[in-house]
Amino acid sequence: MAVAGAIVGAAVGGWMNDRFGRRPSILFADLLFFVGAVIMATAPVPEIIIVGRILVGIGVGMASMTCPLYISEASPAKIRGALVSTNGLLITGGQFLSYLINLAFTKTSGTWRWMLGVAGIPALVQFILMLMLPESPRWLYRKDRKEEAAEILRKIYPSHEVKKEIEALRMSIEAEIAEEGSIGGDGTFSKLKKATGSVVVRRGLVAGILVQVAQQFVGINTVMYYSPTIVQLAGYASNSTALALSLITSGLNALGSIVSIFFVDRAGRRKLLLISLVGIITCLALLGGVFFGVASHSPAVELPNPLSGNSTCPDFKAASGMTWTCMDCVKAASGCGFCAHDGDKLLPGTCLSSETDGKQFCQASSREWYTRGCPSNFGWLALIALGAYIISFSPGMGTVPWIVNSEIYPLRYRGVCGGVAAVANWVSNLIVTQTFLSLTEALGTAPTFLMFCCVSMVALVLIFLLVPETRGLQFEEVEKMLGGKDYKAWKKSSVHARS
Repeated sequence: MAVAGAIVGAAVGGWMNDRFGRRPSILFADLLFFVGAVIMATAPVPEIIIVGRILVGIGVGMASMTCPLYISEASPAKIRGALVSTNGLLITGGQFLSYLINLAFTKTSGTWRWMLGVAGIPALVQFILMLMLPESPRWLYRKDRKEEAAEILRKIYPSHEVKKEIEALRMSIEAEIAEEGSIGGDGTFSKLKKATGSVVVRRGLVAGILVQVAQQFVGINTVMYYSPTIVQLAGYASNSTALALSLITSGLNALGSIVSIFFVDRAGRRKLLLISLVGIITCLALLGGVFFGVASHSPAVELPNPLSGNSTCPDFKAASGMTWTCMDCVKAASGCGFCAHDGDKLLPGTCLSSETDGKQFCQASSREWYTRGCPSNFGWLALIALGAYIISFSPGMGTVPWIVNSEIYPLRYRGVCGGVAAVANWVSNLIVTQTFLSLTEALGTAPTFLMFCCVSMVALVLIFLLVPETRGLQFEEVEKMLGGKDYKAWKKSSVHARS
C-alpha cells in the first residue's frame, strides 16, 4: 500500500511542483509522512495502519521526484551530480539505519508501534529545516520573481559567474515564454500533451522513463525487500541469521552511494549507468548459477522417522517408491519443511509437515529446519554475488536515474515530466515486488534471477542507444543537445565538445 501510495504521490507531485514550487511540495510531503507515521503508531486496528501506509507512500512518492529536482536546480552545474547523489546516499544510509533502529525496538514493549512511529521524526526535522531554505531559483525566475531568483543565484555561484548564470536563465525563460505564448495557465494534461509534441521533451522523456523503469526491472527491490528470503533460499535456515546478513546488503547499498558521489561528476552519468549494468548482469548470472547448483545438489529425503509420529509431509508417499529431494519437500503444496540430518546437513533428511508439530520435532532434535531453501556447501557464493550485485547497482543504476531525471527536461516541463518518470518508477517497483515470490514459486529461484539478468541485458542495450551524457552541462545546454538535428545519444555532441 505504501508503494501504491507512492505512485499517486509521484503523479500529484509533478503537478504540485509546477503549480506551487519545489519547496512547498517538499513541505507537504513531510507533513503527509509525519501524519502517516503518527496514524500507524497509534492505530487501534490493522485497517488504520493501511491508511497511514497510504499517506506515508504519497509523501514518499512526492519527495522521490521533488528532492532531486530541487537539489539539481539549486546546485552549481560542476557539483550537481554529486549533490543529487548525496540525496541517494542519505536514502540508502537511512535504510541501513532503520534496520538497526528496528532491531533495537524489538527489545522494547510496543515494538512495532515504535518502529512505525519513529519514522515521523526525520519528516518533522526536514519540515522545520525546509522553512529556512529558499525556493528553486529557476522556478522563481519562471514565475517572474526575477529579483528573488537573482538573489539566490548570488549565494550559489561565485560573483564572477552570477551575471552569466542570470543571463543564461533569462534567455532560456524568454524562449520558453515565446514558445508557449504565456507563463503558466496550462493544465497538467494539456501541458503533457504539448510536451510530447516537442522532440526535445520526447527524447528526454524516453531517456528519463527508460532509466527509471530499468532501475526497478533489474531486480533491486527484490534484493532489498526480500534479502532475508534470498539468504534463506541460498541455504541459511535461521531467521536471525538471514536478518543479520540482510543488514550487510543495506550497508553495501549505502557504501555504493558514496562511490557515486565521487565519480558521477568525473566519469559521467552515462558511463556509470553502463558499467553498473555490466556488473549487475554478471552478478545476476552468478546468482542464477548458484541457485541452479543448490537445487541440483539438494539433499535427498529419507524414509519417515518413526519418532516423528504423524508429522511426515502428506505429499510424500514413500510406500509408492517416490524419491524426493529437499527442493521437492519445500515446494510441496501442503506447506512442508525439510528437517536436516543431525550430523551432516548435506546427508538425507526428513520431510515434515510444517502445519503440525514437524518444526517443533525437528528443532527439539537440534536439527536445522528449512522451509524456503535447502542446505548446500556453496550458499556462501550467493551471498558474495548478492553483495557484488548491490555494489554494482548502487553507484550507477541506484542514483543516476534520479540525477538524469532532474536535469534532462526543459524547465517548463520539468515538474510534469519528472512526475511521469517517477510514476513509471513506482509502478515498476510495485510490479516487480508483487511478482517476485510468485515467480520463484512458479519458475524456481534460478530461472527468476536469470530472467532479471536477461532484462538487464536489454536495459544495457537501450540505455546505450537512448540515454545521453548530461555531465557538466547547463540545463539550457542539455535542451540544445536534445534538439540537435544530428542528435545521437551515444555520440559526443558539439555542446559537450565546447564544454
